[in-house]
Amino acid sequence: MILVLTATANEMRAAFPKGPVPGQGGTAEYGFGGRDLLLGVTGVGLVNTALCAGRWLTRPDVDGVVALGIAGGYDLGETPMGGICFAWQETWPEYGLLDEEGAADPKGLGFAHGEADGQKIWNRLKLSPVRDAKRMGLTLGRNWLRATGVTVSGVTGTPERAGWLKLSCNGQMENMEGFGAAYAAVVGGLPFLEVRAISNLVGSREPEDWDLKGALRSLSEATGTLFAA
Repeated sequence: MILVLTATANEMRAAFPKGPVPGQGGTAEYGFGGRDLLLGVTGVGLVNTALCAGRWLTRPDVDGVVALGIAGGYDLGETPMGGICFAWQETWPEYGLLDEEGAADPKGLGFAHGEADGQKIWNRLKLSPVRDAKRMGLTLGRNWLRATGVTVSGVTGTPERAGWLKLSCNGQMENMEGFGAAYAAVVGGLPFLEVRAISNLVGSREPEDWDLKGALRSLSEATGTLFAA
């Protein structure tokens, strides 16, 4: 059974229009594309995601994790509005020892999150989306983009901060849950895939730089490809 995570009910509803929509912190089993899925709505942010994923991954029948949702793009030329991206890396830029400019040294405190495959995990997780999609029998779309994810606790609200995160993290898409979901799966030794639709330009609050409805439509189409029989 594949555990499918979204942060919100709206994202779950977009991903599976005919499926059940659990309340925050809840799950529901669903058959889709010939597969048994466990749909879970975590709530927004790292804390909710880590708590829920940790609880649900205690189920012995879960053998893979997929995180679905929307994300902001740091450069809409690289990750266009409505485009679908799959993450090959997730960075949590706020973990570590902060300097006067707000940059965090992940090793400054001396405490790694944990280990996976003999390597310490600090603030960055390298993922294997192509390999793990195959392990779960899932299909990546031909036009989907391979992207680096940046997981933040506070949504970036200025172009200056967006530019800094893009450079310092090699960031392409911003979200609030990816690192937590990926960490839970990697530590548990399970295949993991994160797929997101671009909904906005990171750092802008202007209406013309946002298209949530379009991103949710793209997410629905992507789910059909991902879980194609």
